[in-house]
Amino acid sequence: MIKNVSVIGAGTMGNGIAHVFAQTGYNVVLIDVAAAQLDKALQTIEKNLDRQLVKGMITEQQKQETLQQIALETDLQKGVAGADLVVEAATENEAIKLELFRKIDGAAPQHCILATNTSSISVTKIASVTSRPAQVIGMHFMNPVPVMKLVEVINGYATGTAVSATIVDLSKALGKIPALANDYPGFIANRILMPMINEAVYSLYEGVAGVEAIDTIMKLGMAHPMGPLQLADFIGLDVCLSILNVLHKGFGNPKYAPCPLLVNMVASNRLGVKSGEGFYTYAHGTKDLVVSEKFR
Repeated sequence: MIKNVSVIGAGTMGNGIAHVFAQTGYNVVLIDVAAAQLDKALQTIEKNLDRQLVKGMITEQQKQETLQQIALETDLQKGVAGADLVVEAATENEAIKLELFRKIDGAAPQHCILATNTSSISVTKIASVTSRPAQVIGMHFMNPVPVMKLVEVINGYATGTAVSATIVDLSKALGKIPALANDYPGFIANRILMPMINEAVYSLYEGVAGVEAIDTIMKLGMAHPMGPLQLADFIGLDVCLSILNVLHKGFGNPKYAPCPLLVNMVASNRLGVKSGEGFYTYAHGTKDLVVSEKFR
């Protein structure tokens, strides 16, 4: 029985994951080294609950109950001490994740399942630094977590069948739709998505079409809700580059090599929404799309 869930990382994904677990009735400890980040995360969760309230999706009582289910903690050991499940949602950096899992493994109860929200890093490699590889699994939520239905469940090489079944059932209990994948570079979501985004960047780089044209063609022609360049801005161009590097290194295939334009944009800190400019500019928010001056 999973009742107590610890979420590590209070960024965009972490606060969203904490939100859905708390709203479903789980006891949640949200952990981050920065107290200010934890406070910001709780404010974001309350703001997102208010949106649900305005839309009639929840009541005021449900909002308050959800907030009461969340505790904040800056000490990792204390935060995971009573956990039945830990979901790691820290920076998409292999070295950081490996070190985190070493620490989590030493502090979490023996029965605890250790899940990672990684979008590309090997679950098998993460599991290898723990004493419980059979209890390590990928639980890849989509952004924004309270809205998106998919959870990509990634079985590492040593992940136990019962653990996999537990996480599938848990995802359904959260109101999500789980989809199983095995642990190979990019899994399924990013193995397919990132080459598409990279090809869109190459098309811009080679002058085949402009930013608006590329996104319009994919939205209207392929029924995508968001064009690939706009989506890249939302994901973060640094994250896209990191995942492409994982694919390129993992498969050794030049088709996954990141476009030089993407590399230069990341080097120039044009990261998309998070930096205020990518393929579009976001000075006036994210609803009105204004192509970056660089690409006009």
